[in-house]
Amino acid sequence: MKPSNSAVRLAALLREPGIVQLPCCFDAFSAMLIERAGFKATFISGFASIAARYALPDMGLIDGSAALEIARPILERTSIPVFADIDTGYGGNINIRHTVLQFARAGAAAVMIEDQLWPKRCGHLSGKQVVSRGEAISRVEAAVAARDQAAQPLLILARTDARGTDGLDEALYRAQAFTECGADMIFVEAPLDLEELKQIPKRVAAPCMANMLEDGVTPFLDPEQLQDIGFKLVAYPLTLLSASAAAMTDALSRVKAGRRGGRRMRFDEMKTLLGFAELGAWGAEFPEK
Repeated sequence: MKPSNSAVRLAALLREPGIVQLPCCFDAFSAMLIERAGFKATFISGFASIAARYALPDMGLIDGSAALEIARPILERTSIPVFADIDTGYGGNINIRHTVLQFARAGAAAVMIEDQLWPKRCGHLSGKQVVSRGEAISRVEAAVAARDQAAQPLLILARTDARGTDGLDEALYRAQAFTECGADMIFVEAPLDLEELKQIPKRVAAPCMANMLEDGVTPFLDPEQLQDIGFKLVAYPLTLLSASAAAMTDALSRVKAGRRGGRRMRFDEMKTLLGFAELGAWGAEFPEK
């Protein structure tokens, strides 16, 4: 079970020097691999987890219960801090409060709430819309109030997609307003070039997250570059899912051709990762009579 102090450990990471890398998981197995690789935190990608679990696009097709169902095994099987994506909070302020408290009880270190109009969509797709400034700020205020009421520590990552609908100045206005509401971290989605990326940490008085999506609209920078321009966190939303899809596609081609499936994790290594030995120590086999 995830320790209840994961948010405390995440807050400590934010105070330490250096940028925090967040490879995004899509299930408990990918989250375990991220922890095993030595990363200090992970993020449940909404796009990747919906794709992996339901083979559906990230376009507002799941509700809060489904999001929590995706998150629970990840939270139970990892010990590093986990960010959870709660989209728009799944309703009005009372729904946002309920959602935040549920994820806090489940052991999330942080939740991300955004200002898109429901049904939301992936931030790098065209056609997205955002709610008014007032409603966007109200959502973050509700999430912050719930955080402060929760029995377990939790951090709030406030996201704005206004860059794609109203321009960078509006996005930065909202980002700073979210900071003034008490959000712990800020995410301005889909800046278009290096100069826009530089403006975000310069004009927002809170730890800022960059989103490095391969083939997305934002320039793909390495962690050192992002740290140099002031970002504290960097997420990689589809790196593992896209690599997994490519590897599985290649393996299937090999199997179809009658060959071995290519590069793979050895069976013994997989058994160790999944904890077969620990379960065996509990006497899973019946003794002979």
